[in-house]
Amino acid sequence: QVQLVESGGGLVQAGDSLSLSCAASGGTSNTYGMGWFRQAPGKEREFVAGISWAGGDTKYSESLKSRVTISRDNAKNTVHLQMNSLKTEDTAVFYCGAALDGGNVNAAFRHAYEYEYWGQGTQVTVSS
Repeated sequence: QVQLVESGGGLVQAGDSLSLSCAASGGTSNTYGMGWFRQAPGKEREFVAGISWAGGDTKYSESLKSRVTISRDNAKNTVHLQMNSLKTEDTAVFYCGAALDGGNVNAAFRHAYEYEYWGQGTQVTVSS
């Protein structure tokens, strides 16, 4: 069982940058691709970025890839999402997910159904 705890959300102004973190614990016998999704009020959960366990493969939402960067530190069991030039439409709850990769440490995942574990989410609010 993997536990995920997100942090770093808050209230920022349009144009600001923000870095989110996700701390993972448990499930050390397996390797996981990690990802970030977001869900705005009244909308479905949306893929933001994913990264393989080895860190060499990353996937990004086409609409966000110019403004976000995902990274991970396996020694610290953390994954990060750097977001730049934030817009009011980025306001959402951001979720961290872990996807079992079956030993394929170079696999990153972009679909929510591929993720077995989720954190509780962290709220990001961007004001104009």
